[in-house]
Amino acid sequence: MAEKVTDPWVARSDLDALDRRILDALSHNARITVTDLAAAVGLSKTPCAARIRRLESEGYILGYRAQLDPVKLGLENVAFVEVKLRDTTERALKEFNAAVARLPEVEQCHMIAGGFDYLVKIRTRDITAYRRFLGEQLSALPHVAQTSTYMAMESVKDAAMTA
Repeated sequence: MAEKVTDPWVARSDLDALDRRILDALSHNARITVTDLAAAVGLSKTPCAARIRRLESEGYILGYRAQLDPVKLGLENVAFVEVKLRDTTERALKEFNAAVARLPEVEQCHMIAGGFDYLVKIRTRDITAYRRFLGEQLSALPHVAQTSTYMAMESVKDAAMTA
């Protein structure tokens, strides 16, 4: 039996079918006009615009931005780094979080429950730039005790690149 694909928006019971269609359409094309979006979801322009404003004010829509191609910008090298901290007190976590947030090479940083404390996605132009970044910046962040690097060879699926 084939696994059923579920609607990613269905977990929120306070979103109706029209809200989910609006969010889906905007997630694929944030530049769509309200007129075109309204037609696509089966509403007139005014109620569609009102729903968008409500979805923004309630925090479902966090913002709109240009999706840049990191490869065309010369940032082909992707590394995933496990980071273990020496100290995991609330103060230490806040200091690490604030410091890692300031590094432009860090594309993502997630606190992890498991054998290490953080999983960090790094983008650099090449392995030499990554090695310099690791030694001079990431390893020097507050409370870092150990890092382990995994280099990506190919991106098979990247939701950010297909949105």
